[in-house]
Amino acid sequence: MRKIKEVLRLKLEAKLSHAQIAAALGVSKGVVTKYVGLAAIAGLDWSAIQDQDEATLERQLLVAPKKPAVYSQPDYGRIHQELRRKGMTLMLLWEEHRAGRQKLLTRRLFILIVCFDMLDYHR
Repeated sequence: MRKIKEVLRLKLEAKLSHAQIAAALGVSKGVVTKYVGLAAIAGLDWSAIQDQDEATLERQLLVAPKKPAVYSQPDYGRIHQELRRKGMTLMLLWEEHRAGRQKLLTRRLFILIVCFDMLDYHR
C-alpha cells in the first residue's frame, strides 16, 4: 500500500529530509521526491492533507494522464499502392502525410504502423 499521507506528514509537518523519510518508511528517496513534488504541484499543504484519507489523496495526486488527441490516420490502401511504385519510400509517404495536417503521427510511429499493417496484410 502507498504511504503518501505519511510521507507528506513527515515532510511538511516534521520537516524531515527525503533520506530520513525514506529510511523511516522503507521507501526509496525517489518515491519521497515524487510524492512531495506531486503535492507541491497540486498546491497542497499539510492542513489540506491531514483531513483526507489515503485513497482520496491518491486519486488527487496520481490522476491518470490524459489520452492523446486523435491523430490523423494515413490511408493504408493508398500507401500499399504507392509503395509499389519505383523510388517511393516510407519517408516520402510520411512527408506527404504530414503536409498540411495539425495532429499527425510522428515519423517513427507512422513507419511502425505501416510496417505492422503490411505484415498483417501479407499473412
